[in-house]
Amino acid sequence: MSTEPDPPRLDELKAIMARLRDPQHGCPWDRQQDFASIAPYTIEEAYEVADAIERGDMADLRAELGDLLFQVVFHSQMAEEMGAFTLSDVIAGICDKMRRRHPHVFGTREQIAAGPQAGSWERLKAQERAAKAPARPDDEKSALDHIARTLPAMIAAQKFQEQAAHYGFDWSSPEPVFDKLEEEIAELKAARTNPEDEAHIAEEMGDILFVCINLSRKLGLNAEAVLRQANAKFARRFAWIERQLSKAGKTLDEASLAEMERYWNEAKANERKP
Repeated sequence: MSTEPDPPRLDELKAIMARLRDPQHGCPWDRQQDFASIAPYTIEEAYEVADAIERGDMADLRAELGDLLFQVVFHSQMAEEMGAFTLSDVIAGICDKMRRRHPHVFGTREQIAAGPQAGSWERLKAQERAAKAPARPDDEKSALDHIARTLPAMIAAQKFQEQAAHYGFDWSSPEPVFDKLEEEIAELKAARTNPEDEAHIAEEMGDILFVCINLSRKLGLNAEAVLRQANAKFARRFAWIERQLSKAGKTLDEASLAEMERYWNEAKANERKP
């Protein structure tokens, strides 16, 4: 790895993006995009960054961070075209925010000497949220307004619960959450007695998922991370089934459920070996 300072290439990346969006000489696909069409790619790139981190792949992390940075440049270019803001405005905004939220690092001599103050980060965030919140009657405002409704549902649920817990609306321990989970499962079973009422069944299923996320939180776990681990485990064990079937000269379509379950249990047993 070179020890030479990196060349200032952010302007080059910005110029590349502007050329891609050029009405006459740009890329047809890039020219057609707008904020809504690009947003899913932005989310996807953020998840790919997280995946590279989980795998400890630094080369891939470097590449994925570049892809995520490109998304920031893409959105900023579109905003500049409509006269809303520029990439420089984005950078200036985050610089100002970080300085404002860290008075114990960037503040006055007295603030630096005082050091970090308990709860100051949350107070500053609350002040910022209040300043940018749309004007609405007080009876329509909510402490949950700042949580983006476009977040992945599991992440949003955990944030809702954490915010409610901040105000004391929370269970005292995991045990009552287990009871609530059993209650919700019973309600789902009852809802299924009327299979035509799909809306009711879906509602009860949603309640179970919401409680499961709450249980994860009360156990000190991040629900998203826990489910990602479970997904990886399932994929790993299913791949074992495929390999064993291949050795036996069979495909998934040709295998019986009993065969697949046998290989699944083998995969579990292999994982438990020291």
